[in-house]
Order: sequence, then structure tokens, then C-alpha cells
Amino acid sequence: MDANKSHDVIVIGSGAAGLTAAITLAERFKVLVIVKGAIDGGSTTWAQGGIAAVLDAGDTFDSHIADTMDAGAGLNDIATVRFVIENAPRAIERLAEMGVPFNREDGDVALGENWHLTREGGHSHRRIVHVDDATGRSVQTALEKAAAANPNITVRADMVGIDLITGRHGVDYSGTGHVWGVYALDKATGKVEALTARATVLATGGAGRVYQFSTAPRGATGDGIAMAWRAGCRVSNMEMMQFHPTCLYNLEVKNFLITEAVRGEGGLLKHPVTGHRFMPDYDDRAELAPRDIVARAIDDQIKRFGLDYVHLDISHKPAEFVIHHFPTIHEKLLGLGIDMTRGPIPVVPAQHYTCGGVIVDLDGRTDLPGLYAAGEVTESGLHGANRLASNSLLECFVFGEAVANHVCAHWDELAAPPPIKPWDESRVTDSDEEVVIKQNWTEIRRFMWNYVGIVRTTKRLDRALNRIELLRHEVADFYGSFRVTQDLIELRNLLDTAELIVRSALKRHESRGLHYTLDYPGTLPVAEDTVLVP
Repeated sequence: MDANKSHDVIVIGSGAAGLTAAITLAERFKVLVIVKGAIDGGSTTWAQGGIAAVLDAGDTFDSHIADTMDAGAGLNDIATVRFVIENAPRAIERLAEMGVPFNREDGDVALGENWHLTREGGHSHRRIVHVDDATGRSVQTALEKAAAANPNITVRADMVGIDLITGRHGVDYSGTGHVWGVYALDKATGKVEALTARATVLATGGAGRVYQFSTAPRGATGDGIAMAWRAGCRVSNMEMMQFHPTCLYNLEVKNFLITEAVRGEGGLLKHPVTGHRFMPDYDDRAELAPRDIVARAIDDQIKRFGLDYVHLDISHKPAEFVIHHFPTIHEKLLGLGIDMTRGPIPVVPAQHYTCGGVIVDLDGRTDLPGLYAAGEVTESGLHGANRLASNSLLECFVFGEAVANHVCAHWDELAAPPPIKPWDESRVTDSDEEVVIKQNWTEIRRFMWNYVGIVRTTKRLDRALNRIELLRHEVADFYGSFRVTQDLIELRNLLDTAELIVRSALKRHESRGLHYTLDYPGTLPVAEDTVLVP
């Protein structure tokens, strides 16, 4: 094997979790970051709202913990929630030191002072630190700059992870679940490389693209979850898919998110014909209710009245206020002929966040030695049955650093990789039926939206599972016969992830948080995780 294919640590993914881990690890080790597209192509770049942290004198850790537990419908792990929230202020300070230009009340840039804090649904205090309405982009830019300046970090774009390398891929077959790296497709050459390291970090994001309507970027195809599952990791709470209540309804522009903060700053949800403000009919917190409640309310309005969308209206606020708080959204909508300072925005719910994922502990360790994970790919216990707004970026920073710290502290226990078999292409040919991939991709996303969406039934879930079984044979045959491409790799991962979501949903005989089923509308007295074991 080429010497340059071996590294100290491999990080798969270049968003907030991956780059945070890489930057901390690079203080001691040579780190390879691989990303299947451009370095800024993940979800972090598109995060509009901000990062939740206790920074206001009137706020407390206990209050943030209580809000997180309440949104998570009791399914959260209290130790994880406390760990993340108590580490939040330090994470914010570190980002500010890296140059993230967080909004201040009076323009004062002194660290730790005068944060401009906004409020979002489910939060009892103003605790969202932000950079206008484009926080994610600013954070991504700062992390990329820090990574580029570090000679110990190598970033390889257009590298598509296929499968994790375990003991069974060794020249001397061991059958162990120890992870030594990843087989990855170099899109530029079309060749699959065996990339090895003592430690591997999954930071691949979520699985939003398993649904027809999603705010997630094109690459959110559940790659890390599927790879970890196939390698032998448990996954948990995959039925807990968060649907953002307010995605722009526009036939030309897909997946444009209207941030939660629009409602936090006074935006109202209304019936598009009658103008009736409907959220008080569903919850006392009205527009500031947690996302699952708001999404179900909009879904109910759309289905009950045969609507295509509902209206989100903040035009009653002064135009200067709206433009100052939401410059990116305002500019984007103006280009589409919508002036949010003068009239309402048409919105629909869309899949937004994967709350379940690969099980990790407080050090980001998975079930497999040598494999760590951080961010949306994981189920750490932070989000429970529903993610509280702006806790997701926070999780990335805290767990990205936790992973790096554990690797550094236990480096001597991580053995060097053994000789690994090269990727075998001796029995495959180039595909002559790409239409099969496109057809199956479209079919998965459509039946997942219709059968495994905001409101579910056992009959719909069974129908989805039947279709997954039929597609599995077709995809397996295709995968075994043709050379891998990014589309084929993603299709395989989408199918695995879809099955994990459906099987998890069938196991939960209650409605809790994001999982709402008409067959079990009540909530059981004890909250238990849904755990699937390979």
C-alpha cells in the first residue's frame, strides 16, 4: 500500500463537527479530512439561525437543560445534555477567537461582552448567538481558514466514502470490528483507495435526502450512518426525523429555509385565504412552540383545507427591523418577487434534521474500536425525541473537541493499521443503466415522504418496508455488477438508512416528539430509546 495513503487520523466530513475535531487533533497529529464534494458543501454552511448558549446574565444552565429536555420529550440523556450545555459558552468564545463575527448589541467586539442574543421556538430565554441570518456560513469560513493554515491538516475534496475498513479487510483476515480507515472513491480518477489510520472520525451529517422535501444539502444521504451500521455499530432513534415547519414554497427554488428566528422575532403563521392566525388553536406557545408541534399544525392545515402552503407573516414589523435581522432571506426573497417587509412568505414543512444516528458516548466513541463520530451522524443523547433549535451546531463543536481529546489521551492504545487488501474491481464493469439509479432514488424519496413523514400509520410503514425489500435485491445486484459511482454509493446508503428509519418507527408503539402515529397517539409513561443492533 502506498505510504501516502496512511495517516494518523482520518476525518470523514468537513462541516462544524469534522473541522472542529481536525483542528484540535492537528495540534499533535497528521490529519486527513475527506469530503465527497466541496469542503463547504455540508449542512453547516446553510445553518441560518445560530448557536444556543447561556450567555445572558438572567439565563442559567438549568434553564437551557430544562428547555432541551422538554423539547426532547424526555428521551434525552441528562448527562449528555448537561455536558454539552455547560461547555457551550467556551465553544462560543473559541469560535469568536477564530474570527467568527458574532453580532453584538453595540458593535463592541470585546470577547464575552454584549452578545446580541435572539430567541427561537422552545427556548425560554434569548440565548441564540448569531451572525445575522447566516451563522453557519461564517462559522464554516472561520473553520476552513483555521484548517487551511495548519500544515498537519490535508483536505481531499471529491472523495466519496464507500465502506469502513475493519479487520475483515486485512490481508490477514481477523474478523474483528476494529476500524482502520475507509475505502473511498476518488471522483477525479474513478479509482477506489484504501485510506488507513489509527483512528477514524465520522462527521458525515444526516440523512435528509431520504425524503422528497428536505432543507438538507444534496450530499445528506446518510452515508456515515449506513457505513457504521454495515460495519457493526448500533444505531438509535432513527424514527426521530425533524421536519422544519417553514421551508419556502416555490416551484423554482427548492429547499430554501426560512429560519426559526423569523417566528422568534414576531412572525405569525396564517391561513393563506382567510388570514386566520392558527397556531394559538394548537398550542399555548403559538408560533414559539417546538418545531414538531408547529410542523404538525401546518401539515394539518394543509391537509384539512387542501392548501399548497400557509403564510408566514412578519410584515407588521418595521421594514428596517426585518431587513436588519434577516438580510440574507430578505435579499433572496426579493429576487423571487416576494417582499417580506410588505407581505407574507409562502411556507411548507420539509425534513430538516436527523435526530437519531450512530450511538456514541461522551467521548464520541462508537461501538467499534478506532471509530469515533460527532454531529448529526450520531445519537449522543442530546436531542432525544426532538432537537431544540440551535442546539445542533453546538453539539458539533462540543463533541468534535471531545473526540479529539479522547484520541489524544488514548493515542498509545490505538494500534497502527495492519496491511489492508486493495479494493477489488476484478468482477465488475461500467454501468450501462444509470436510469436504474435515478428511478430507485426517486422512488425511495417519494414513498418515504408519503408513508414515513410527519404523520404516520403502521399500515403506511409496512408499505414502505415492503418497497424497501423489493428495492434491496435490485440495488444489491446493481452494486455487485458495476463499478461504483457517487450516485450508486449514495443510493445504497439511502436504502439502508430508509430501512433503519422504518424499522425504528415500527418498533415505537407510542407518539413521542417527532414520531407521531395515528395508531398509537398516546405517550407511554417511560421514555425508552429505539436501538437497532446489526
